[in-house]
Amino acid sequence: MRRIAATAVVLACAPLLLGSSQADRTAANPRWNASRTADGHPDLQGMWTNYDPTPFERLNPGEERPRELGVSTADWLVQDSPISPRRPSMVVDPPDGRVPIKREAAERRDRDYALRADSIEHYGPWERCITRGVPGAMFPGAYNNGHQIVQTRDYVVIHSEMIHEARVIPLDGRPHLGPATASWSGDSRARWEGDTLVVDTRHFNGKSWIATNAAAGWLRGIPQSEACTLVERFTRVDAKTIQYRATIEDPNVYTRPWTVAFPLNKDNGYRIYEYACHEGNHALENMLSQSSKLKQNKN
Repeated sequence: MRRIAATAVVLACAPLLLGSSQADRTAANPRWNASRTADGHPDLQGMWTNYDPTPFERLNPGEERPRELGVSTADWLVQDSPISPRRPSMVVDPPDGRVPIKREAAERRDRDYALRADSIEHYGPWERCITRGVPGAMFPGAYNNGHQIVQTRDYVVIHSEMIHEARVIPLDGRPHLGPATASWSGDSRARWEGDTLVVDTRHFNGKSWIATNAAAGWLRGIPQSEACTLVERFTRVDAKTIQYRATIEDPNVYTRPWTVAFPLNKDNGYRIYEYACHEGNHALENMLSQSSKLKQNKN
């Protein structure tokens, strides 16, 4: 039975159980032969979930949870999907497991948070039912961590449960469209490097956040500029696991490129249902109107 979020109470993180050697399983099991599609590439199709108690960034000695705003997928829910083993952090590069954010990018995030709650700019693209972003849609959250992959010779489709977003990504070698087509999710192109599916995304519109969920810690709210480029890698390492890696480079926001990695777990019984965000999104309307009323009352 799939779980539904029961409470927003934040619980303490569990102790680290596994070392970094088990965190980034990029090498396939040599005794396992991947099933392949008609065109000879590894078959990545099916339902995959990534419920994961791992902190997004590595904790410093004495820390109980990530910098600011941090929760994990273990904080709210109990569900029957596979649970990834806890690791030091999802950030695997830089080696210290910390995102190398520029001071001015963090200051911009803080300014956005400081805006009045009756200002739409105070709220992120997920709260506004626009998008969880790329790669933000892949980052584990507290619930709805389902991803369905469909592939053909010329396309791969990654359908993420949260905000029911589907990325239809060409595999036929066509070039990127160019910056004039910049969008919230960017312009993605895929290719095979051996048995790894590599997805190259660029031309973002500069309006999104790199991460929209609280489990990303202080990365939530950090802007994603037009200069951002993203390289994702999907490697089938065994019958039940795809190793996912994403390297983000954005010279306007970070001092250097950084990489996040986590497993996607095969979950044949999982079902994606409609995520009707705007149809029932009274929360944002209520937050805006209530904040406006409070301001009027103070005056």
